[in-house]
Amino acid sequence: MTSSEPSSPQTGWDRAKIRFFADREADSLLAWRTAHVDALVLAAHQDLLAPVNVAVMAVGGYGRKQLFPFSDIDLLLLFDSNREVDNSKKVLAPFLQRLWDSGLRVSQSVRTPAECSELHDKNIELNVSLLDVRFLAGAQQVASKLNQQLARFVHGNRQRLIRGLAMMTRERRLKFNETIHHLEPNIKETPGGLRDYQLLCWLSVIKNSTNDTLGAASPCPDLEAARKFMFALRCFLHYEAGRDNNSLNFDAQEAAAAFFGAENTARWMREYFRHARDIDRASTRLLESSDTQSGSLFSQFRDRRSRLSNSEFTVLRERVYFRTPQQLEQEPLLALRCFEFIGRHGIRLALDAEQRVMAHLPTLRQYFSQPRPVWPNLSSILSQPQADLALTSMHETGALQAVFPEQEDIECLVIRDFYHRYTVDEHTLMTIRILLELRQSKEPAVQLYAELLSELASPATLYFALLYHDVGKGTPDEGHVDVSVRLCEVAMERIAMPAPDREMVRFLIGRHLALSETINSRDMEDPAVIEALAHSLGTVERLKALVLLTYGDISAVNPGAMTPWRRSQLWRLYLLTYNELTRALEAERIKPRPADSPEKAAFLEGFPTRYLRTHTEADIDAHLAMEKAAAQKMGVAIDLKKLEGCYRLTLLAEDRPFLFASVAGTLSSFGMNILKAEAFANRRNTVLDTFTFADPNRTLELNPSEIDRLKATLERVLLGKVDIAQLLRNRPKSQPPSKTARLEPSLAFDSKSSPSATLIQVVTQDRPGLLYDLASAMSSEGFNIEVVLIDTEAHKAVDVFYITTENGKLDASQEQRLRQRLMELL
Repeated sequence: MTSSEPSSPQTGWDRAKIRFFADREADSLLAWRTAHVDALVLAAHQDLLAPVNVAVMAVGGYGRKQLFPFSDIDLLLLFDSNREVDNSKKVLAPFLQRLWDSGLRVSQSVRTPAECSELHDKNIELNVSLLDVRFLAGAQQVASKLNQQLARFVHGNRQRLIRGLAMMTRERRLKFNETIHHLEPNIKETPGGLRDYQLLCWLSVIKNSTNDTLGAASPCPDLEAARKFMFALRCFLHYEAGRDNNSLNFDAQEAAAAFFGAENTARWMREYFRHARDIDRASTRLLESSDTQSGSLFSQFRDRRSRLSNSEFTVLRERVYFRTPQQLEQEPLLALRCFEFIGRHGIRLALDAEQRVMAHLPTLRQYFSQPRPVWPNLSSILSQPQADLALTSMHETGALQAVFPEQEDIECLVIRDFYHRYTVDEHTLMTIRILLELRQSKEPAVQLYAELLSELASPATLYFALLYHDVGKGTPDEGHVDVSVRLCEVAMERIAMPAPDREMVRFLIGRHLALSETINSRDMEDPAVIEALAHSLGTVERLKALVLLTYGDISAVNPGAMTPWRRSQLWRLYLLTYNELTRALEAERIKPRPADSPEKAAFLEGFPTRYLRTHTEADIDAHLAMEKAAAQKMGVAIDLKKLEGCYRLTLLAEDRPFLFASVAGTLSSFGMNILKAEAFANRRNTVLDTFTFADPNRTLELNPSEIDRLKATLERVLLGKVDIAQLLRNRPKSQPPSKTARLEPSLAFDSKSSPSATLIQVVTQDRPGLLYDLASAMSSEGFNIEVVLIDTEAHKAVDVFYITTENGKLDASQEQRLRQRLMELL
């Protein structure tokens, strides 16, 4: 049904919608729409296809009578032979046109019973759609022929169909990182969504089929509440968008929570995640239990794994069972030993074992609520090679919350900062999973972090800190870091963690944002910054643990958060701080260089000493060569290099007002995202600027000619021959954020962190040309931009400028004037 449907209150369409919004009951709405579409199809068949030997069949959601407000209409036009298909093409066109003119979005296939009863390995969706086939009109004998052949086909190809479904499901879930806990889920495709609910139905149809009859979907009484919730939610999303929309974005969450009568959106989202979790678990269990490949290599492997059984646990069909589950009542530590077993061998709990643990949760809560020396047990779990699987099992059964009740406040918790993709509890578990997966990477840049992890004396302490680093987010009225430390103190006391481990955990949680803040808003080449950071960390052991915590924390924000650029910056910060801590680097400034030639000495004269720290000797020689080339070409030289995940632009020209801002504007006009920028000037009034930028649309990679156009444009900009404002007007408009994602701008001036410059931090809504506007404003006030650090999180821009005047830092009146100018701009 499309939005062009007559909107008069007298129509059945509007009456059905009004009734749905009154009672939030999806089943009656789906039944009405199915009956309405059936009538349209039957009428069109009667008028246009009655003489034709064709069976009109409903498949997919239409076949199972689950037509949501704007769902497509899937039709199978079934002919007895291909010859009849060829003879009837002209007749089908008016029939389909009639349905489209009726407001239906029709998706049709034309086939024979023989074609429908073939296995389509490369199009398993076709076989799956036929599991919901329903006769509508036309040649009943052709439909009966299909039903007979289809029943035999499904029964005879049961395992191949299940494997196909498993492959489809795995590929779909991988697109969503195999987790239900997305902050803006697709309620149809995300794990735990309606596609997984339908998976349960399809599997039961396959398993219940015989040679004579196609099976029926078995009811799922335990999931009835989840089904009703998801059906009603999808109907609402369709009506809200006026189209087939299944994305529960932040704006839709606000509206859906109000529709369901919830006062708090975050609390209502927890209800969504709990229903999704029920569907996800049920579909996963049934899919795995449907694998009956007896005699296969996989079965033999499972048989070998069964030898891991011991006196407390049995391994059967790749699942862990309790030998004496009643022992949980008298010895709750058996549960922890079970999770340690899972972490050591990488084998999941059986459904029966999960239910045993959940049945004993009251006992576990009571036992672990009392102070007990259980840190050795917990440390052993966290030290296992697959500790993430153990923690996930604990989380899914509720045992994690029983041992650590502080975790309850972040279960399925949505923090809507438009940058994180997952709920807080899933983000927490993912940080640990990411660190454990480091050792599997073949990428050299990642292996550096894996080696660092192997150097830790106690990884368990790090993982415990990660478990608690965000628990404070469950108390939104206070700073989450302080709350996390406070709650962790209670937990460490309760489990009798040794004092040295407590000190490390306390430090890691309290400082867990320090490194990312340094990367995003401080000049790492400033010795004062590194010296202050090293002083606050104190030891190399703390530094290593904090680097790894930061790596996991950033990586678990969303799949693209740990970019090659950010990863390299974190490693560089580690090296700089490590050198400071070990005093391997003596100098805070570079001493005079008598070995330099007069030519090089003249070139370097006037550059800040940080230039020598940020560039190699080869870089300096290359820059000197650029200056020589510039002298031969109107005083301008440009170099553009491709790095890992980004580009570096180096340009050399005679200094003039607004030069830095003009280059920033040019890059923005080409759709580039600037990651970092530096500006140097020597006594000869030569400017050497360096911009590191990302190319999110791969413009330069896919269109090599654009590289030459970018260089040519930059050259004209450096010579003052281009109107930057006109360039920016030609840039394609970016996708605006949702209305609830918009940020109020903020400014922070800092004259203490650097001995020679004033730092200005700008946090605002990102937009094309923002850096150009900010830099232009600063330049127009007569200030020098020494360094710019840029970080973008979703639609939020966090830019830090190191600003100087002829006399050094800005005085109070200059700061006030610039603050007013920037706020007016923002």
